[in-house]
Amino acid sequence: MNSYRRSEDLRALWPWLPLWTAVALIAMFSHGPMPLYSTRTLAVAWEMWQGHHWLVPHINGEPYSEKVPLLFWLIHAGWFVFGVNDVWPRLLEVFFGGVQLVLVWMLASRLFPNRPWVAKAAPWMSMALAYAFLFGLQIMYEVLLVDCVLGALLCLTPKAQRAEPRWLLFGLLIGAGLLTKGPVMLLHIVFPWLLGPLWNDWAREHRARWYARGALAVLLGLAMLLAWAIPAGFSGGEAYRHRLFFTQTAGRVVKGVQTDQKLQSHPHWIGWYLISLPMLLFPFSAWPRVWVALGTLRRPLDSGLRFALCWLVPSFVVFSVISGKQWYYLLPEFAGWMLLLAGAIAVLRERHDKLATSYWLGSWPLGVGSIVFAVLLFALPALAPGHRLHSEWIEGAAPYSRNFSVMFLLLGGLLLLRGRGEMRRVALAGLVGVLALNTLFTLTLWHKYDLGPTAALLSGAQADRQAVAIVGNYEGQFHFAGRLSQPITELWNGEDIAHFAATHPNGLIITHPDQLDTRALRYALLVQPFRSSWVEVWPATTLADLRAGHVPAEPAQQPTIYPASTGAAYGQQP
Repeated sequence: MNSYRRSEDLRALWPWLPLWTAVALIAMFSHGPMPLYSTRTLAVAWEMWQGHHWLVPHINGEPYSEKVPLLFWLIHAGWFVFGVNDVWPRLLEVFFGGVQLVLVWMLASRLFPNRPWVAKAAPWMSMALAYAFLFGLQIMYEVLLVDCVLGALLCLTPKAQRAEPRWLLFGLLIGAGLLTKGPVMLLHIVFPWLLGPLWNDWAREHRARWYARGALAVLLGLAMLLAWAIPAGFSGGEAYRHRLFFTQTAGRVVKGVQTDQKLQSHPHWIGWYLISLPMLLFPFSAWPRVWVALGTLRRPLDSGLRFALCWLVPSFVVFSVISGKQWYYLLPEFAGWMLLLAGAIAVLRERHDKLATSYWLGSWPLGVGSIVFAVLLFALPALAPGHRLHSEWIEGAAPYSRNFSVMFLLLGGLLLLRGRGEMRRVALAGLVGVLALNTLFTLTLWHKYDLGPTAALLSGAQADRQAVAIVGNYEGQFHFAGRLSQPITELWNGEDIAHFAATHPNGLIITHPDQLDTRALRYALLVQPFRSSWVEVWPATTLADLRAGHVPAEPAQQPTIYPASTGAAYGQQP
């Protein structure tokens, strides 16, 4: 019987899990780690590894209070076995993404036992979310956090053989989430627990045990966090301890909190998440049947829908009120949205057959949109030469755009089909479409993100004991790729530049101007595009002379222009 059940479980994972894994691997390894998200994470892991800082994360030679260490420890575990590389961290992210889909499937199976279609649909829908897929390609903390959140919530859901939650595992997963992303973990799981009697029969019948044992589980998770944070705080020093225990969390929650260092707080207005929701839930936000299904829901709702609402509504309100906002902060809730949408469509299929099968509520708007997009891609090479689009990003995609227009034309035709399997067609088109866009980006625009040439130059400079500085804030973008062993000094004004040049006459200074400094094409060591701006590497004395209004000595060699074919286009000196 057990072997039969395992066989059925494995069959339930087919074909969405191997399909998603193959697509994710192709997308993940089509280009290198992305600045600044992935490169910063790798920089911290590298500095911890290189400096043997196993307890306190470090970046650019200083304790890093922004993040907790679990992801770094998992990266180190692979490096102990395979050596330092960027393959293992990327494989980790793909593994975390696969686990996320399995957990969504398990949650749907438990929450909707009488509607098996939800368990079939939820992982398909989750893997097709365009933003979540693309962000999942980053070596970041959120996908691991999603696994911890979904695992913890799964512990609260009843099984056929056991109605009471698994409190010990609930607490351990809360602790893992706290060690992945910090106290924000609690915001992702607290509302389904606090509102448990609204969706869970066992919680309603055993309220005292539900809240008492749940509180003990939360305390266990907090104890796991403190078991790391207290010794880390003493090891990292007073300034690090203050940031770790107060400002790095408070500065995100309340706008205007004063900190001794620049904080990545990302403030946005209260409605920012609301207006972003259609983009975050694409392609399903453009599928009319979803909105009709939500609009026709009526009480009584089954426990799965009540669970999703108890999770999504209060957490969305709280995250909207908090000052610091980024789209990926809501990544754990994407699974909840897919459970809600899949559950609503399942109800529609049972109660409103005509609405569930009407072609005019189907995927045709997505199909039309895909065909229109295909036409635009086909037209790009004709529009780009005249700079009619006024966008270097769109024009940069022109050389390969016609090849990819065929793919989106085929996807549009798939979405215009009638008949059964509509949800899978939408999911498949979403997944393949986002892979196609990622591939187009790799072929045409990745060179604007590839900081490998600059990192290689800095690595050689540090090997020759040359000091390196940067004008402005340094985000760790060169440290891992260059395997740098020394910090990069931050310079903020002309006086800092002059002092650095006088102290380190053979040093290098990196600048990051919005517009290309034409003098860099004559005097700099290296010039390369970066996103919509530039990276320039200068001899320190040369840059100091230019900033002081002096004419520096002629360089011994011409600067390296990356990519090499762009030198003439940007006015390289003969």
